[in-house]
Amino acid sequence: MSVEIWLMFSMAYLAVTLSPGPNVLLVVQNSIKYGCKSAISTIIGNLACQFIVVSMVAVGVGGIITQLPAWFFAMKCIGGVYLIYLGCQTLIKKHTGVLVSKEMATVSGAPVARILFKQAFVVSASNPKTLIFLSAFLPQFIDATKSQLFQFSIMYCSICLIVFLVHIAYALIFSGVGRKFKSIQFEDKLSKVVGGLFISMGGGILLSSRS
Repeated sequence: MSVEIWLMFSMAYLAVTLSPGPNVLLVVQNSIKYGCKSAISTIIGNLACQFIVVSMVAVGVGGIITQLPAWFFAMKCIGGVYLIYLGCQTLIKKHTGVLVSKEMATVSGAPVARILFKQAFVVSASNPKTLIFLSAFLPQFIDATKSQLFQFSIMYCSICLIVFLVHIAYALIFSGVGRKFKSIQFEDKLSKVVGGLFISMGGGILLSSRS
């Protein structure tokens, strides 16, 4: 992969990542509730799922799966319903207005870091269009005369760097907002916005056509 192609790929993926999506919403929500460091668990969960998707695209499985209407429909339903569930859960959950240390906090007896990792992984996997997008997007930057494994590895490492930088930037901004306006009322208003966006995204997935 030449430097020029890599720069084109990086700029294109940066533009996609800057556009707020479900994982960005998780980063925003968790940064305000648990602090900036909580974004690390969310990012790792997201990138773990991305690794699986990129690997599937690299071996050609992604292209095959995207041609199976039954699989696409099932994943669309599961993903849409999960995002709607997450949105409803965010709307009805009560807030204490207390910033919790990620290292010490637990949810239902489990460390927050583990909960946020699983949540980010499922959210990232819940949108079947992620696989479809990457199956169409990544091969455009592949040079068939060179090692595809190396090129996919370079692209995945670039994805990790871009996602990390963008999500950390969101976390720094909104954790600062959270520290400045930390209150039960602020968290409730944020939850309504985030919950509504999750529900809208879930509904958009359910109602979207394959094209």
